[in-house]
Amino acid sequence: MEEFTSTQQDHETEDIGLFLGEKRKIIQPTSLNDPKLEKLKAVLVDWINSTLKVEHIVVQSLDEDIFDGLVLHHLLGTLAGVQLSVDEIALTSTAQIHKLEVVLDALNEKLGLQDSSLVRWNVKLIHSKDLLATLHLLVAIVRCFQPDLELPENVSVEVVLLEVNKSGIKSEKQIEIFTDTSCDSTADSQSSMDLDDPIEQLLKLDSNKVNTVKQAIMHFVNKTMSTLGLQVTDVEKQFADGVILLLLIGQLEGFFIPLHEFHLTPVNTTEMLNNVTLALDLLNDMEIPMPYVDPQDIVSQEVTAILKVLYALFKKHKSR
Repeated sequence: MEEFTSTQQDHETEDIGLFLGEKRKIIQPTSLNDPKLEKLKAVLVDWINSTLKVEHIVVQSLDEDIFDGLVLHHLLGTLAGVQLSVDEIALTSTAQIHKLEVVLDALNEKLGLQDSSLVRWNVKLIHSKDLLATLHLLVAIVRCFQPDLELPENVSVEVVLLEVNKSGIKSEKQIEIFTDTSCDSTADSQSSMDLDDPIEQLLKLDSNKVNTVKQAIMHFVNKTMSTLGLQVTDVEKQFADGVILLLLIGQLEGFFIPLHEFHLTPVNTTEMLNNVTLALDLLNDMEIPMPYVDPQDIVSQEVTAILKVLYALFKKHKSR
């Protein structure tokens, strides 16, 4: 993490309105000009306009036209048939925020995201025209209600995570992924991806073979972690908070992760998500070959995501 100078701190605090203990992600200006990002935005704009054509709603900019809840309200009604008791047009900031609260609650429920700590958007971010949150939300809506829509592959941006603490403002660069190669919805490409992913293939086998591979991976993990006096008996649960995963990466790669960089005893889902995201960022920095894994999937104890990460480490280090 980088420490800002006092002059930079004053400037950043004034510009982004951060408060003590708050974190915020800002897209790097260079990423905003990425052709893949521009293509994703254009596809989403066209999709919204096509979907809401009968409603006579036209969106020109995702940055400017989503924040007040009108478009999201109509998408929810058109795609999910949900009718909400909210004003059609919300003119004041208070009315817009209230409308967004109602609409996003209903959307999150339809998307199966009732746990707010796992959601990458919220009322404040959407209403403040945060492009990062807006894109995550729209991509999630497409994935849920129109999975056959082809979105551009491998769209990501570099972001700066800003955090205010008593000593000032800290910044950390991260990569935020909107789509990856698995976003292609055609049967051929999906079949090809499954063939390339050994874990996807593994989970199609009978349970005995799956358990055999899981036991081999767990043996590898426990052999590595034995020097720390740790043992894994439940792959899904024990890797969900990211702590053992971070310690495992450190042991295998031969480096120590400072305790202030992660939550050693996470007390909520947000802290767990931060740990897992850090672990995946480390693997990405080390260029360890691995299919894309969403940090939320690991926190949610999805065995496929966890095994993909462990298998990548196992494959690299098993012969050492």
